[in-house]
Amino acid sequence: MMKTPSTGTQNLVDGIARVLIIGRKPLGLLFLFITILLGFSALQTRFDTGFNKLIPLKHDYMQAFIDHSAEFTGTNRVMVSLEWTGDGDIYNAEFLDKLRAATDAVFFTPGINRTSVRSLFTPEVRYIEVTEYGFTGGVVIPSRFTADAEGLAQVRSNVHKSGQVGNLVSNDLRSAMVQAELLELDPETGAKTDYAAVARHLEKIRADLSGDNLNVQIIGFSKVMGDVMDGLVTVIIFFAVAFAITLALLWIYSRSLKLTLLAITVAMLPVVWLLGILPLIGYGIDPMSVLVPFLIFSIGVSHAVQMTNAWKLEVLAGQSAVEAAERAFCKLAIPGTVALLANALGFMVIMVIDIPIVHELGVTACLGVALMILTNKVFMPIVLSHLKLEKIALHAPDVSTGKHRLWWRISALSQPRPALFSLGIMLLLLVAGTWQSRALLTGDVGAGVPELREDSRYNRDNAKIINDYSIGMDVLSVYVETHRESEACLDWQVMNAVDRFDFHMRGVPGVQSVSTVAGMAKLYVSGNNEGNPLWRTLQRSEVALRSGSRAANPELGLNNELCKVINLMVYLDDHQNVTLKHVLGEVKAFIATQQVEGVTFRLAGGNAGVAAATNEAVEKAEVQMLASIFGAISLLCWLTFRSWRGALCVIVPLVLVTILCNALMALLGIGLKVATLPVIALGVGVGVDYGIYIYEQMQHSLQRGTDLRTSFYEAMRQRGTAAVFTAVTMTIGVGTWAFSALKFQADMGILLAFMFMVNVLGAIFLLPALACWLNVQPSKVGEERTDSDAEPAPTSVKSTKATAAVQQRRQVIATSDS
Repeated sequence: MMKTPSTGTQNLVDGIARVLIIGRKPLGLLFLFITILLGFSALQTRFDTGFNKLIPLKHDYMQAFIDHSAEFTGTNRVMVSLEWTGDGDIYNAEFLDKLRAATDAVFFTPGINRTSVRSLFTPEVRYIEVTEYGFTGGVVIPSRFTADAEGLAQVRSNVHKSGQVGNLVSNDLRSAMVQAELLELDPETGAKTDYAAVARHLEKIRADLSGDNLNVQIIGFSKVMGDVMDGLVTVIIFFAVAFAITLALLWIYSRSLKLTLLAITVAMLPVVWLLGILPLIGYGIDPMSVLVPFLIFSIGVSHAVQMTNAWKLEVLAGQSAVEAAERAFCKLAIPGTVALLANALGFMVIMVIDIPIVHELGVTACLGVALMILTNKVFMPIVLSHLKLEKIALHAPDVSTGKHRLWWRISALSQPRPALFSLGIMLLLLVAGTWQSRALLTGDVGAGVPELREDSRYNRDNAKIINDYSIGMDVLSVYVETHRESEACLDWQVMNAVDRFDFHMRGVPGVQSVSTVAGMAKLYVSGNNEGNPLWRTLQRSEVALRSGSRAANPELGLNNELCKVINLMVYLDDHQNVTLKHVLGEVKAFIATQQVEGVTFRLAGGNAGVAAATNEAVEKAEVQMLASIFGAISLLCWLTFRSWRGALCVIVPLVLVTILCNALMALLGIGLKVATLPVIALGVGVGVDYGIYIYEQMQHSLQRGTDLRTSFYEAMRQRGTAAVFTAVTMTIGVGTWAFSALKFQADMGILLAFMFMVNVLGAIFLLPALACWLNVQPSKVGEERTDSDAEPAPTSVKSTKATAAVQQRRQVIATSDS
């Protein structure tokens, strides 16, 4: 056999290894010092939640939203609905007393915009009627209201005259609501609104008001974040379970407590360092990206197992701990660093999506992977150089000197006929996966909040409010900007355009209700004419339009002063991407028909507008993201292997697994959105780890003139077992997440388990087949073999010396341990 030729890169790695071993003591102390400092800093890490972080600020929709967000609310709302379960309806003293208490409690919620609080008890909610004495009106519930029969009858009458049935009062008259808008900055303190504190305050309202005849439903983004943060207790529990499973399986695999604890510790180090650095750079952890530290831990375990396995094999081959650490570093520095750089690229490319939380997630994950290069490739060899292998580790299965029957049989896939069978299976999976992945949806799937279980308290509250009222959380705002000298709400052409929009959108599937100033004005005109529905129309003259001008009161939130901007609010059944696309398509089709001079319709505001902009940003960036990550990884593989064939052997399985992951997401009803993007990035990253480690070892054998089958077999002997063990361990660990109370953690666990296992299967079964049909050949063909299925000869001089060295090393260790 020929010796592997030395390269400039390998000489550099060898030099770094020597320096690393020479300075291992001071470097080790430096790493410990850094760990202690960052460990203390990690205690300052806090959750950093914010609604504006979810907004793609540069999207056209969000430009309109930002321009008018100071005047119109409806995006980050809080809704507290009180449901009367006793006899009769809400018009009784007990219920109204509770509603008054709920209004006061919401008013004093941290971070609430107090001017936006609306209920039957707030002065902005008024009624108007026409009597024989002219126009009269006032607040729905007078300040001197008494809960006697006469007072209750007056409130009932006022509510019906105010038009609040279906809005602040349920359609069945058994519920009433308090609405408010939450600000990003607390107006009292000037600091960022603490969503956890808001959620606790809202839960206190529920606890204080709920009783025998009263149920309380609460919905809103702040409540979602509160429920997610409450569910983080289960996240921590399942993290602990996954950690324990990993620890146990690592010990079973290595039979060495020292190596097990070292692998786990080194895998945790980048997580600790990352959490310590985040407060120093002004970052926190968002509840929706809380799984990122575990993704970093998962990648860390994969690389730590490879390093400990390489060191152990060197020790059992007769090397000292120091020599084994140096040789392990030399073997794994290049493939390990390239794999980690590929991981970092996988997270970096998701930042093409212009959403602050995605940028924050990408920076956090990239930083964690970059830290792993130091902890795994520098600190771990330093610690290994001081370790001593336990006696029990000598009897582990991975030190057998005989033929590994499983790997030898699988290595047959590097032969033409078995390789063709493997490629055929790949093509079938590719076709099936591509077909199924066509059903993958962007954004949230299903009603309510998909981050929580369907039967969660929040989703039950949301379903109840949607069923009882004509409004819900999913509101799409369309802004009408007027550039006329006269007041737009007294201009028939403007009001007619708004009215036609109102009428058009009410007939669109997916629309629950529409609220516009034109619709309210027609209601007032009808009221001026004894409620006759024939008068529910817009008059063409400015004087006639004044009869409904009270609908243009800016306090109602449908327009600003002089109606320079009119807010058209469309309440949707849900915020699924299918619904959003259909409704927005209808809006755009209507806008295209408008030719009113000085009037501009602009999309879009409300939380549905934010969801639509986010979905469009994700869809637009998906192809760009995948092209970027695969292009960058292909370039890295080519630079590493200097072979386009080698790059294809690593990349093609990744493409297949990515398609299959999309198919699984479509099958499970998981949408492609910000929360699921890290899974795809991680899947590509972990798959690269397996492929690079295996092909890099194959390339060394091929450069010595070893045939393809033997090269793959030796690669699996040295690195395949560790790769399979890592995949099985992490699959079992994250598989337990399927039982989490948080649906987004359960979905993430299922997808990660699939990715961990299928990636390693792709590297094992597809990589050798691709190498065969891409005609990957050894640099110099050695002795011709007559039997393609024969075992590599174990009786060569080199093999005999290696076997003797292993036996001698075992005896030395056994004697010293005894």
